[in-house]
Amino acid sequence: MSNELQSFMATEIPPSQPEAARFHVIPAPLERTVSYGGGAANGPAAILNASQQLEIFDGVSCPGKAGVYTAPPLRLDGGQDQALDAIADAVEKSLQAGALPIVLGGEHTVTVGVLRALRRCGPPSMGVIQFDAHADLRDSYRGTPLSHACVMRRAVDMGFSVHQVGVRSLCPEEIELRKENPLVTFQDARDLWFTPRPQLALPDDFPENIHLTLDIDALDSSLMPATGTPEPGGLMWPQLMTLLEDVARTRRIVSADVVELAPIPGLHACDYLAAKLAHIVMGLVHRSD
Repeated sequence: MSNELQSFMATEIPPSQPEAARFHVIPAPLERTVSYGGGAANGPAAILNASQQLEIFDGVSCPGKAGVYTAPPLRLDGGQDQALDAIADAVEKSLQAGALPIVLGGEHTVTVGVLRALRRCGPPSMGVIQFDAHADLRDSYRGTPLSHACVMRRAVDMGFSVHQVGVRSLCPEEIELRKENPLVTFQDARDLWFTPRPQLALPDDFPENIHLTLDIDALDSSLMPATGTPEPGGLMWPQLMTLLEDVARTRRIVSADVVELAPIPGLHACDYLAAKLAHIVMGLVHRSD
């Protein structure tokens, strides 16, 4: 792939300079703590490649006309903590430029890096809206508190309110934390199964400014098998779209990530879905500006 085609939707949108772009796409190929299927490090490149097939019109508008800059893939050398700091530094630069960073993972732990940046230079009051099959509320998993299975626990420890959507796999520790900690609210997949037009049910005092984290295993495994732990019983595409519209209608998206794509060779539909999801987030933000 040429350097030009490594930019998000470069076939449709001329790449912008960082200072002129509303959206900064940040590839973060982190894969250190995956616990089942591997391949998440290949997710960012697959999304960028698939994005070349997207139309500039997202179904409602053309958000790319506001400018898209794609950063070079982050070099995530050293230990896990250093890798997360590198992600935080890249996100901080985007926020300081007035752009909306969209981080492409990589394992879900990349979100911790985003949240570190938001704590440094984001709005003073922020929440996290998490679409995910898993609660990710363990204090530690397989010997590390910086596992993909702990990312929302770290968010809570940092003082973020967290609203979880689509969860259908939890351990007893996570169930107890949900009961005890008022920062965590949820709409689990079971509560949405028979609701063709679900509505986002945030607490009245949930922060206006939010980070949107999209673990693609929130989607049903029939739609998204290309992820480390595909779970049946997940959201279908129209449900996800209506819930995301609610997010954009009721809250201000400051940053976003799309994580946990583990590409399967020859199965282009999953790569394309993840790329389309990133484009849809851009559209939601653009129409809310």
